[in-house]
Amino acid sequence: MRTETFDTVILGAGAAGMMCAIHAAARGGRVLVIDHAKSPGEKIRISGGGRCNFTNLGSSPRNFLSQNPHFAKSALGRYTQHDFITLVEKHGIAYHEKTLGQLFCDHSAKDIIAMLLDEMAQVGCEIRLKTSLGTVERTDAGFSLVLEGDGAGKVRCRHFVVACGGKSIPKMGATGLGYQIAERFGLAVTETRPALVPLTFGEDMLEGFREIAGVAVDARVSCGKAAFEEALLFTHRGLSGPSILQISSYWREKQPIRIALLPDVDLSSVLLAAKRENGRRSIANALGEILPKRLASYLAQTHGWWGTLGEASDRKLLSIAQSLHGWELYPVGSEGYRTAEVTLGGVDTACLNSRTMEAKAVDGLYFIGEVVDVTGWLGGYNFQWAWSSGWATGTAIAERGTAH
Repeated sequence: MRTETFDTVILGAGAAGMMCAIHAAARGGRVLVIDHAKSPGEKIRISGGGRCNFTNLGSSPRNFLSQNPHFAKSALGRYTQHDFITLVEKHGIAYHEKTLGQLFCDHSAKDIIAMLLDEMAQVGCEIRLKTSLGTVERTDAGFSLVLEGDGAGKVRCRHFVVACGGKSIPKMGATGLGYQIAERFGLAVTETRPALVPLTFGEDMLEGFREIAGVAVDARVSCGKAAFEEALLFTHRGLSGPSILQISSYWREKQPIRIALLPDVDLSSVLLAAKRENGRRSIANALGEILPKRLASYLAQTHGWWGTLGEASDRKLLSIAQSLHGWELYPVGSEGYRTAEVTLGGVDTACLNSRTMEAKAVDGLYFIGEVVDVTGWLGGYNFQWAWSSGWATGTAIAERGTAH
């Protein structure tokens, strides 16, 4: 079996890996990208309902979770959302802004994949799909890899970049391989858990939730000091929707979450005014005029809010309003990696150079994207981390190549 030589081998043809390849090869470096999937950019393809929420206009380090909240500042500050938008516009990809600064393709997420592949082709990157990493060993000159699958063979490289993501969405082949590689070379890995994921509840709550499955409502959901104000969705297994996915990154077992339904509505004033207008209406019907009717009925039954508005004292109506703005619930778990959009935690940032993403103790070994302990909010932030961290490593590799 002959041995091929590359300047850089990148494990993972996802957002971070392809971005890294583009820049690592920009000055003539020979770059190989390998991926076990049959197509590149699979998570890009399915993201945003097939439209790819490729970045966020408001992206900043405060939108990311990590044991070291300062780590992401360098990469995010040097390759920003505006830099990526410039690349998108260069390729003539039409896009639009949805809520909260989220940018989506007008046509298809495949436009982003095609853009990255085009950029890779322009600088001569090689990509081998249906190809897995068998083994990787350290050598005096870099790394020796054994590849399996369609691109089987032996490869030597000076730079080895791990961009194979986390454990989220295992049906697409996600594994903990990146963490295993980190530990194989002596790097620490922080606790990993599903993030941006629906929360589940015990049977005592689900009996009622099943009656209102599919109901969505505006809410502010908080856990500890974190709070997000977006839509909430009731499901047969618990709670979902943007606000829940966001708070799931902060929630831990045995902790409560606090829900304020219609947080921008002065519910006390609404209920008192409704009482003055027509005291013969039931409390449930009055609530049904400001909340989805099925949800209003469920809440009235659950809390015992019987009778008419006229029969209720002003104090009771104020208490109902307070309950709607301070509903405390205890999830029992989450839907897990099966539906999680990302993995929280990962390769410990203390082991990495924040400017280059290179392992401090292993020359030429890099970790980028989701495999690192940097996790973004919902809304395009994780893609921006992929672009920024991929760019940081790619440009660092290209600069090192010209120095030798």
